[in-house]
Amino acid sequence: MTDPDADLETVLGAVGPRLRELRRQRGATLTQLAEDTGISVSTLSRLESGQRRPTLELLLPLSRAHQVPLDELVDAPETGDPRVRLKPVTRHGATFVPLTRRPGGLQAYKMVLPPRWGGEPGEQRSHEGYEWLYVLSGRLRLLLGDTDVVLTAGEVAEFDTHVRHWMGNPDAQPTEVLALFGPQGERMHVRAAPRGR
Repeated sequence: MTDPDADLETVLGAVGPRLRELRRQRGATLTQLAEDTGISVSTLSRLESGQRRPTLELLLPLSRAHQVPLDELVDAPETGDPRVRLKPVTRHGATFVPLTRRPGGLQAYKMVLPPRWGGEPGEQRSHEGYEWLYVLSGRLRLLLGDTDVVLTAGEVAEFDTHVRHWMGNPDAQPTEVLALFGPQGERMHVRAAPRGR
């Protein structure tokens, strides 16, 4: 029978060298990583050398900075099941289903917009990033600068999100959209309330 405490110490002991290797692969210095994570240089140095025990509070920002899942960062054993466990999030009446697991970088979501979601066109917003939208079902109204289009099932739109934009569901049935965007777009669409809601 294996000793669970010994197994835990082995896993935690391997985290430091893995963190150092990930940082070196990125070509980042401890100072740059400290700026990216908000963790002090001395703490990062002690983590990498094994002099500091890794905690969840330290590993989460490091996972984001290195753009690797937390289980990969700590070399968690393979589960053998490659399926992504979908955990829908509802914000301002719309449902966002994450289809990717890696932190940072390009993200894929299925968005389910309820009938008349977004109401009348509100304030157009702009932010960092690039966005790609594919309408799976229903219709999606997209205002992009001075352009006003309604996308139907099977149609695609892609645009630089520096251009001011707004989207909504103009119909009495739900609209389903596959969306690809970076972390800036994720924050804008998942966390920002549509105007007037």
